[in-house]
Amino acid sequence: MRGKEVPLVAILLCGYGLLATAEPQRKHKRSIELSAAHQLISDVRLPTDFTPLSYVLDLRPNLENSTFSGIVKINMSCEQQTNKIALHSHFDMKIVVADIKIKRLKNNETTDEELTEKIEIQRANRMPKKPIYQIFLKSPLKKGALLELHIEFSGIIWETAEGLFKGSYSDSNGDKRHYLATHTRPNNARHIFPCFDEPGFKVPFTVSISRPKNYTTLFNVRVQSTVEMDGDYEIDHFETTPPMSTISFGFVISQLTQLNITTETPLLKPIIRIWAREDYQDELKDVYGKVEKVLTYLRNYWDEDYPLCKLDIVALPAGFSSLKPVDNWGLIVFKESDLSNQGYYLLAQELAYQWLGSWVTPLWWSDAHLNKALAGFLAASAALEIDNGQEFDGKWPMTTLYSVYYEFSKRYPHSRITGLKQEATCTKTELVLRMLNYTIGAETFKKGLRKFFADGHCGTFVGDNVWKALTEQAHADKTLPPGVTVNEIVESWIFKDRLPVVTVSRKYATQSAVATQKVYLRERPHDVPEQDKMLWWIPLVVLSQDKLNFRNTTPSIWLNKVRDVQLDGLPAADKYIIVNPEEIGPFPVNYDADNWNLLSNYLQTEEGRKHIPTYTRAKLLHDAWNLAYAGDLSFATAFNMTLFMKYERDHIVWNPVFTLIDHIGAHIDMSSVHKKFQTYVRILLTPLYEELGPYAQPNEEKWKDNLRSLARLFLCQAGYRPCIEEAQAAYKKWMDIENPDDGNPVSNQYICPVFKWGTQEEWEFGLQRVINFPSSRKQSERTYLLKCLVSCPMQSSKIERLLNITILEENGNFTENDIFLEFNMLSGGSNGYLTLFNFLSDNWDLIRQRFENKTNLWDNLIGSATGVFTTQEGYDMVSELYVARQGEFGSAEHIIEKSLRHIKEETKWSDENLPIIEKWLDKYLERANTLESKFSG
Repeated sequence: MRGKEVPLVAILLCGYGLLATAEPQRKHKRSIELSAAHQLISDVRLPTDFTPLSYVLDLRPNLENSTFSGIVKINMSCEQQTNKIALHSHFDMKIVVADIKIKRLKNNETTDEELTEKIEIQRANRMPKKPIYQIFLKSPLKKGALLELHIEFSGIIWETAEGLFKGSYSDSNGDKRHYLATHTRPNNARHIFPCFDEPGFKVPFTVSISRPKNYTTLFNVRVQSTVEMDGDYEIDHFETTPPMSTISFGFVISQLTQLNITTETPLLKPIIRIWAREDYQDELKDVYGKVEKVLTYLRNYWDEDYPLCKLDIVALPAGFSSLKPVDNWGLIVFKESDLSNQGYYLLAQELAYQWLGSWVTPLWWSDAHLNKALAGFLAASAALEIDNGQEFDGKWPMTTLYSVYYEFSKRYPHSRITGLKQEATCTKTELVLRMLNYTIGAETFKKGLRKFFADGHCGTFVGDNVWKALTEQAHADKTLPPGVTVNEIVESWIFKDRLPVVTVSRKYATQSAVATQKVYLRERPHDVPEQDKMLWWIPLVVLSQDKLNFRNTTPSIWLNKVRDVQLDGLPAADKYIIVNPEEIGPFPVNYDADNWNLLSNYLQTEEGRKHIPTYTRAKLLHDAWNLAYAGDLSFATAFNMTLFMKYERDHIVWNPVFTLIDHIGAHIDMSSVHKKFQTYVRILLTPLYEELGPYAQPNEEKWKDNLRSLARLFLCQAGYRPCIEEAQAAYKKWMDIENPDDGNPVSNQYICPVFKWGTQEEWEFGLQRVINFPSSRKQSERTYLLKCLVSCPMQSSKIERLLNITILEENGNFTENDIFLEFNMLSGGSNGYLTLFNFLSDNWDLIRQRFENKTNLWDNLIGSATGVFTTQEGYDMVSELYVARQGEFGSAEHIIEKSLRHIKEETKWSDENLPIIEKWLDKYLERANTLESKFSG
């Protein structure tokens, strides 16, 4: 099924582990891996022959030449007899192996005085196409030998945010200032020095770093001493770190200055220092207090003090727009805009890693997903605790949850893109943690995590360590049935790229019901392999109209990996039930038609809207529409669930409505039902918009303005005249200025309504602005204008004119990227793709000639012009073109064949649902005030 997906809310965090031993820690077994491997991270693991014991590292960066050199001494133990040492080292690093020495054992302790002669090296080289440096010895080493490996190395300082990188900014006097910073996560420490660059290896570091005398170096731990060097450089010697992974290693060399902040009740530990350029420090005056609040929350949650004596937080000046926060242990680096951002979530996210990430670390990247999810859960909990999550605007976790629903209900989740899969897996895992927090109890959940954490100081962990600790605590507190483990519950959710839907069919005569689970599939066809074998452990929290207690989150029963289960003790036939209130678990719920109607009728009463909380009202609405869209519920029932919206003013409940209007509208916009649907949208939204008023009021809550903007957007699309007239008035000011190419004074919200409902002259003016767009202005403004020119007009003539200019006339002001953009935007609505299809049919020979050597453009054109029809009429048109041009599609042959298969499925959907939708709309519009006088079209 087609429709715009809600973008996934990604919570990018990394983490860490249990057991600090000198032995290789990857020997742990784990029954649950959140992913077979972290797909975006190199799968090259080192042999298990050696384990590092400590690093002594001396680094000498050269800011002027953007290079660095250094010497590292790695103490290590030999785990099995071998004549080969393997280390991670980036391809650009130059290495000279200085020497290797063996330490003798005396009374089971090493003594520096008794080092032997260095071991002879046979050869040293890189593994082909792998970031591994190998040292071959003339004689094999015995198991248990303790080595001291000395390596001299040199490398380059990068201009991208990986490894050791360099940036710059202008100070208040306009002088250019440089800085160096590191980004070692996930496997970039090998850019800086040869090492065992895997999260499971946690050892102490003793580090010294040189810098210009007028610069400051911040490292994971405090400076112990500073020594002058020849010239303008000094070298800082730092305290030895606690055992840590290479992913936690980091430093910043800069001329940033420390904020001078005092508070009434400063934390005794750690010492907090915030660093920024002088002319940005006013923007950060609230950060210190926010850090204290978050640290206090996290310390209380873990029942553990912050593990280090100091914490440096750096606001890195502009220059790396893609840089995500860097959570080195004891040193967190933010972009300025991220650190000055309002709210607590992002700050709490990074501070959580100081405990869960650096102190306790994932053994390998397959467990980093869980670490990210735990940190995300804690960050959200901290934000909600500290200021009620004001930055979420009430939408957490609903926006995240809806995104996960959309992603995992696709025929092919993540579009087979690895990065999306990782984001979705982490987000789903966080929602499963939230589910456990509810179902086994928040206090039990917290005590279980504390036990896990206390057992893992300075060590590494695997998923089973977390699940085992939670299981033991839940059994002790009797919040989980005997014999049931958290491990098996979580396993049923984590292993699958799917989510379940639960259907509850009531037996009113016996006051019981049958709850059945199956795979939730929103897109057609529903032909997912092995879906009949997929089962989950699902907590069923059941509320009834006569016993509404939304604080009760204890499951009435678990669907324990069985297809169905019976629910007894339900209310009389005139009372509704609600399963999974407040989205306790990440799964939608379907009911029989009678229970849906009971819910719809109750929500249309003032009592109903008062007694059913916001999240549950939103869930009921969201579930009904999406289940109808998937073919599991009648659209008549789903539309009935929207009847209470004329009384609803909570933006949380409205949020899914806008998305679903968009989805349904996009699917039916080529049918005769579309005009009736638009009238329904007008009736639904006009009272809301007119009550909110066209303009924000002083001191108005942010959510009201967001709700107003969404209502205006959809009403404008539906032809609401006040909106169109307002847009045209704003647009005319642009048309009347002397030099319109110098800048666009019109708000983006007005552009599309003008191009859709306005005159040809207004559209032509926009076209000329794209053609004459100055290179000195932001190209994103031109892109937005071009998108609107293509996708907004109702008149095919406007779209045809643009296609003629860009394709047939080959206007030099339009690039191939512009043409790609046009095709993609035209596939978003029936007027666009129908016009594109006709343009292709009418100009086949000339277009084929134009794109003869442009396979990508040709393939994209065929897909956009043929792949989005949803009715039998559309199928016949595409089929006719396919037959008429048989053998002429070239590289796009498989694309049009795929389009025909897709349209067949969409046609089935239309045949099944459009009559139901039209019948409901006809009945609704008969008794509704259509307010047509306020609308165009």
